[in-house]
Amino acid sequence: MVSSKGMLGWSLHQSQRLTFEEYLNYDDGNGFHYELVNGRLELINIPTIEHFLIVAFLDTAFTVEIQRLSLSWLTFRNTGTRTGKNKSRLTDLCVVTQEQARDLLKVSAVFETPPLLIVEVVSPDSIKRDYRHKRSEYAAVGVPEYWIVDPLELKITVLLLEEGFYEETVFTADQKIVSQTFRELAIAPDQVFAAGNL
Repeated sequence: MVSSKGMLGWSLHQSQRLTFEEYLNYDDGNGFHYELVNGRLELINIPTIEHFLIVAFLDTAFTVEIQRLSLSWLTFRNTGTRTGKNKSRLTDLCVVTQEQARDLLKVSAVFETPPLLIVEVVSPDSIKRDYRHKRSEYAAVGVPEYWIVDPLELKITVLLLEEGFYEETVFTADQKIVSQTFRELAIAPDQVFAAGNL
């Protein structure tokens, strides 16, 4: 729960505009997570346990494939991706090259080059953000593959970049998810959503 002091600080942020560079060094001391949208801070709510479990499952699945194929890639949770002049989004999970990670070794973990793959897990307050805003922003900066994992609708939408626009395929139930990044990945939505249960 956000304290009244925290909410007072948050209301002050609403009128404040930041550059991307200022955002990289921003810390209000409250431990909140923000995205930068057209220079304004947008507060991101703490995810549910279901959300965390789904992300952990996919992180493990991707990491196993990366190790099996001896790829020089890494997975990261809750890092940023720059999506415009004064825009930065927090990703639930992303896959990047070791070179991309090396560039950020001692600075804020906000990638300014597009990750190979981004995953967002939908929550009730992020439906429009994940399906519309992030979709267009990730396409604009050239993210080649974007997954929208939707436990509300029990579906996974895989978006592949084709000539600047995403072509989407929706997977449900026991359909094998087809990934351009992980061509031999053998998982289905049922397994992903089951991982969100205890």
